[in-house]
Formats: sequence, structure tokens, C-alpha cells
Amino acid sequence: MNKEIVLITGVAGFIGFSLAQKILKNKNIEIIGIDNLNSYYSKQLKLKRLNILKKCENFKFYNVDLVNKDKLNKIFKANKISTTINFAAQAGVRYSYENPRSYTDSNIIGFINLIEVIKNYKIKKFIFASSSSVYGDEKPFPKSEKSEVNPINLYSLSKLSNEQYAKSMSKSMITNIIGLRFFTIYGPWGRPDMMIMKYLIASKKDKDFLLFNRGDHFRDFTYIDDAINICEQLIYKKFKRKFDIFNICSSKPIHILKVIKEINLYIKKPKIIKKPRDKADVYKTFGNNKKINNFLKKKIKFTDYKIGVKNTCDWFLKNYNSK
Repeated sequence: MNKEIVLITGVAGFIGFSLAQKILKNKNIEIIGIDNLNSYYSKQLKLKRLNILKKCENFKFYNVDLVNKDKLNKIFKANKISTTINFAAQAGVRYSYENPRSYTDSNIIGFINLIEVIKNYKIKKFIFASSSSVYGDEKPFPKSEKSEVNPINLYSLSKLSNEQYAKSMSKSMITNIIGLRFFTIYGPWGRPDMMIMKYLIASKKDKDFLLFNRGDHFRDFTYIDDAINICEQLIYKKFKRKFDIFNICSSKPIHILKVIKEINLYIKKPKIIKKPRDKADVYKTFGNNKKINNFLKKKIKFTDYKIGVKNTCDWFLKNYNSK
């Protein structure tokens, strides 16, 4: 029996790794992972994730940057890929002000290269990560997929450009294309540049924690297991539309100070330095998840943030190594 081949870009990243790890339990699927292993955050963490995946016999890895279209072509030519999932991107909102070129290369040029290769090899399904940041900071809330978009930084602008390019290209492709607007994803193996992990690391290293807008923010925290369960279902789901967009969110915004209070139940509280609101920040993220519920024909049960925080803290205290 021939295995279905799924290609995941950004496979050493937080969401890419978590999804690959789950899918690899299905021995009828082979995962081809691509990652450029950039140094935006700890390369050691990415390699740890990758080493776990490499223990699976149905996993194959290529250290490739999406900017290199020739290498992408060779990978697609050598493998009969049915589904491509793109989690490769230059992440980080604040970082976009300091290194704008990296967002152009990875999030725009790399994305265009991938779409063109997918079109050439007639891939059946393409799922890609967008972001809740495309909505900006305008009321009203919650944000549905029909809400007005208003990107306020280069990162969110690059994500919106991905959506628009993919939608335009879908008209001339046989591929079904699905964009996922992820809200604040957190959990074990999370990114160290994200708020919860940054707070835990500050505690572990006895460092100050910078709290922007004095903590007066709301985020639609969405636990990693919930996000990848949806992604996995979308891999197997048949699509009638050529292009679609879905919010991936718990639809339950939580105040940042409330999350910090919960984390403090499990760790030594770091010294908090309260800072004014950063220009890169939005005050609130709050998504409507009715569309994805209706599409999957089920009411998705999202993990309560208290359980998610506990699981994250337990993992961190057991696994984090500051070296």
C-alpha cells in the first residue's frame, strides 16, 4: 500500500513540529519536513524538536529555505506529494521593525515560490498559516472571517499578502487552498519569543520580565493541541471550494494579567518591569470560530486556559534547559 505523502514546511517550528509529531502516529502517512533552521530564536530548541521527529521511520527532512526555488523543485520532483502545509515564515511582530528584509524574503518571496511549485506539480491540497494579526486593532469584536482586515505592521501585512496571492492563484490551479488565521497559540514546545514562554524563561533565569502596556491586553489564547487537531482534520477533509479562510481560535479572550496570575501558581514570580504599549502591539485579539465549527460539522471543545497553562508549566519545568 502506497503511503500518502504530506509535506510540512517550518517543520522544526512550534506548530509544524506539533502537527508532524501527531500525524506521524499514522503509519500510512509519510511526512516530508522542510525547515531552514534560522536563528530568529533558539536553534537548539528547533534541533531538539527535529531530533524527535527523525526517530520516526516515516519522516524525511530537508534543510531548505523556501527562497531557494530550485531545491524546492527537486523535492517535489522526487516525491509524490498529495498535501502541502506551509508553516514556514519569519515570525515576530516587533522583529519586523528591525529586520524588514527577512519578512520579504521568507514570508513573501518564499511563499510565492512554494505556490508556483505546487501549481507546477498539481498538488491536491495546500494549507497555509496566516495570522489573526491581519485584523489589526479595530472594533468590533469578535472577528469573523468576513471582518475588515487592517494590518498594522510588516508581519501582518506579509500574512495578508499571502492570503491575497493564494486566493488569486487558486483560480488557475487544481489545488484546494486553505488559509488558517491562527490566534495566540501556546503550549508545550512553544516559541520562546511568545509571552507565556518569555515569562517562564524570565522566572527560570531570574531575569526581569518586560510587561508592555502594563499588562492591559487581551489575547485569544488557543492551546496547541486544539490547533493541530483542527489541522489534522483538514488534511483528511474534502473541500468543495477552491479557496477558503478559517479562524483558528478558542473565541475566549483572556486578560494578560489573569494569565500571569495563573502561571504564578507553578513558578517563582519574576520581577516585572511595566512598560508603555509597544507600537507593534494590538490591544485585543478575539476571534469568532463558528465557521470552522460549521465546516467540520462539530462543536470543537477548546482547552480551558487554566488547564493549558498548567500543562505548559509542567512541560517547561521538566524540559527547559537554559544552556
